[in-house]
Amino acid sequence: MREQAAERTRPSGRPRSGARRRAVAVAAAVAIGVLATGLPTAPSASAATGPSTVQQGLTALLRSDGVPGALASVQDRHHRTRTYTAGVGDLATGSKVPDDGQVRIGSNTKAFTAVVVLQLVARKKVDLDAPVDTYLPDLVRGEGIDGRHITVRQLLQHTSGLPNYSEYLDDDVRTYDPHELVDIALRHKADFAPGTGWAYSNTNYVLAGLIVQQVTGRSLATEIDRRVIEPLGLRHTYFPAPGDAAIREPHPQGYYRDAAGALVDITELDPSWGWAAGQLISTGSDLNRFYRALLTPGRLLPAAQLAQMRMTVPAEETFGPGAGYGLGLVSMPLPCAPGVYWGHGGSFPGFETRGGATDDGRAANVAVTVQLSDQASRSRVDAVVRTALCR
Repeated sequence: MREQAAERTRPSGRPRSGARRRAVAVAAAVAIGVLATGLPTAPSASAATGPSTVQQGLTALLRSDGVPGALASVQDRHHRTRTYTAGVGDLATGSKVPDDGQVRIGSNTKAFTAVVVLQLVARKKVDLDAPVDTYLPDLVRGEGIDGRHITVRQLLQHTSGLPNYSEYLDDDVRTYDPHELVDIALRHKADFAPGTGWAYSNTNYVLAGLIVQQVTGRSLATEIDRRVIEPLGLRHTYFPAPGDAAIREPHPQGYYRDAAGALVDITELDPSWGWAAGQLISTGSDLNRFYRALLTPGRLLPAAQLAQMRMTVPAEETFGPGAGYGLGLVSMPLPCAPGVYWGHGGSFPGFETRGGATDDGRAANVAVTVQLSDQASRSRVDAVVRTALCR
């Protein structure tokens, strides 16, 4: 499986069988004409009067990609925020997409995890170029795999060669322990020798999360909360507990397409298999606040660690033309000044999120309520992000 597919369809992941509980309701909704194409659009109260280019972009996603709903939050360099919605938030009821609703943000979680690790680096609790065995002795062993020869930096930059555990998960609806996720990966041989290639692997970030716990003596959820969420006032962002299948605040329903092409509600599921690689829930506005703060030296990271985070290697196969992967942070080309924006994006069953921020203070995040499975669809969502940042 290509690395893009690895992120999108498994960390990400295949839809869990427990989500089929809502299949009958969804089928009924489709039967009475609530289809993913041709859905009504519903700009939020804070959107400009008349169709903006961002609103038009969201509406186009309904037609081109058959997503039930879409939402966006856009912030300019003066901190002015506009939010937008399109489509419907619940196919069973026809209710509209809630303005700035909560969604599962998938691999955006990696940026939060990387920030915590780099804060520990700044405090000399972790060394980026130390072997994983320094913090997790004897844990990482397998065919072509040795934690004595994999560094923390290589985990954060996906240059470790570790296989991606999410490629090998079954469809059991259950709670996963992080060590179990690592064990799943270690049953498979390395993709390449550490430092000799690049391949997106959620296993890297599960190990990074375990390092955080080992070094601090506290849970990863606690560390993300006390080091990132609370200091920035991200009031709508949280790390759900294992087994917590619900989304707490107003949110659109998330869907996947079954073998027959029907949209099935998969909103409620145990997120524990994503853990440090993809478990967070947030809103577009909170993500904008996070990425803006991250790019400001001294807010979340000292200048030295932020500079390390922004040192990238090519990641075009996964993130598209011109993309580079740093330490949990992705650079994407922008057709207007300053020429690049920084974020990550995320994919989780039911949701796809794309966006980031620029060095001059702009930020945008777009989410759709189907997990996208092809590069063309993801590129169209990226195009709406670029439109929002350059408008």
